[in-house]
Amino acid sequence: MLVFPNCKINLGLSIVEKRKDGFHNIETIFHPVPLSDVLEIIPAVDGETTFSSSGIPIPDPAAQNLCIKAYNLLNEDFDLGTVKMHLHKTIPMGAGLGGGSSDAAHTLTLLNELFELKLSQTQLLDYASVLGADCPFFILNETVFAFERGDKFKKLKVDLERYMIVIVKPEVHVGTVEAYAGVKPEPKTIPLNRIIEIPIHKWKENLKNDFEENIFFKHPEIEKIKNKLYENGATYASMSGSGSSVFGLFEKPLDLSQEFEDCFYWSSKI
Repeated sequence: MLVFPNCKINLGLSIVEKRKDGFHNIETIFHPVPLSDVLEIIPAVDGETTFSSSGIPIPDPAAQNLCIKAYNLLNEDFDLGTVKMHLHKTIPMGAGLGGGSSDAAHTLTLLNELFELKLSQTQLLDYASVLGADCPFFILNETVFAFERGDKFKKLKVDLERYMIVIVKPEVHVGTVEAYAGVKPEPKTIPLNRIIEIPIHKWKENLKNDFEENIFFKHPEIEKIKNKLYENGATYASMSGSGSSVFGLFEKPLDLSQEFEDCFYWSSKI
């Protein structure tokens, strides 16, 4: 069985407060994007469960991959049969696009179908939340206002169908610890789910990602990408999540690949 785990972008990201458990409460808007990996899972006739990959190299051992962790999580409760997994990686890692979380969530849904577990969406959401804060979003895979750790959702309608998206990722990896260093949590006067209601051409001044200031200071090449997207006519541009990818929304099709020859580059209708 074959699925295509897609990525997401963050439309704004506010770090509201630090929690007692050491994590942070945030507000953000997750929007699905059709840049996708390819995941195949088939029953293993003989032998153990295996995981292989192609495309963008995955540095971590197979045992640490979220697809295997998703399999092990369900296997504890349902004693699944052995499987062969193959992941063709297209979504860049360390990009703030949620590719690994999407792979994990799609593993859960694919195993649910393959072994006829008949898990409800609510049950799948519960399993996904064990794997990571972003994972439950990819069970829903529709635009949501996310809050608390980014794992509580309210559905939103955000119409971006007329826009083309460009995603650019430089050869920079931004870790979670680095991203939060220097960020001062602060409740916002107007929540993001209200800001998103204003016309898109006004998002530039109002829809902010709190990670940008700190990350741009440490990695000015990321800020240069955002500025270049605006110079080329983006209606809105922002870093996604904690970076290092930057996306731009454009009203007309265009090819900026030559502008970003040293970066990962992808564009499509959104």
